[in-house]
Amino acid sequence: MKKSVLLLVILLLPALIYLFFSTGKHNMMHLPIYYPEDVKKTMIDGKEKTDTVYHTIPSFEFINQNGDTVTENYFTNKIYAADFFFSTCPGICPKMMTQMGRISEAKKDQEDFLIISHTVNPAHDSVAVLAEYAKTVHADAKRWMLVTGNKKDIYDIAIDGYKLAVDEDPRAPGGFLHSELFVLIDKNRRVRGYYDGTDSAQVNKLINDISILSAEYQSKESKRKIIQKHE
Repeated sequence: MKKSVLLLVILLLPALIYLFFSTGKHNMMHLPIYYPEDVKKTMIDGKEKTDTVYHTIPSFEFINQNGDTVTENYFTNKIYAADFFFSTCPGICPKMMTQMGRISEAKKDQEDFLIISHTVNPAHDSVAVLAEYAKTVHADAKRWMLVTGNKKDIYDIAIDGYKLAVDEDPRAPGGFLHSELFVLIDKNRRVRGYYDGTDSAQVNKLINDISILSAEYQSKESKRKIIQKHE
């Protein structure tokens, strides 16, 4: 009996944490899901069920600062934050990298969270350049990947995937334009939030939202286990 009660408590703990995040000081049931694209209607037990299909980040293949190939498969069952930068950026990038470093440090023990930063100047930002840059921002490739690759692929995923503006512009500081926003992506590769990567208050919110999102998944998994146990 005691073992059963203990097991039930262990299974319910993530759900209770999620309940706190949902109804406590955070006052949020769950984070929004961006970009509904379609509506699916199915019949279950004679009743019509409506599901919304959301935009997801497309497949990709880039190279990180260690020279390793990074694809969407590396992020399977992971929450992650994404942004765009370049190593010679004289403007907002240093602030963004400092803030992303804060996130990396705050979430260093969270196994289901990763970071990916894409260079918008792959012609200059080779693997060797990114490796040196990674040292300056303390980016461990196991948790925080700085990636390069084909320019078109990088720009396409920025614009079509993350819905962020990027461009090469000789009039811009350093010759490139890119968004200052950090994007929060869930385990289903859906966009769950945008945050100003130069604003510490916005980054604090992102750190908090990562916890909310993780608790949301833990709650769903706990409920699934409870249902299976009683079937």
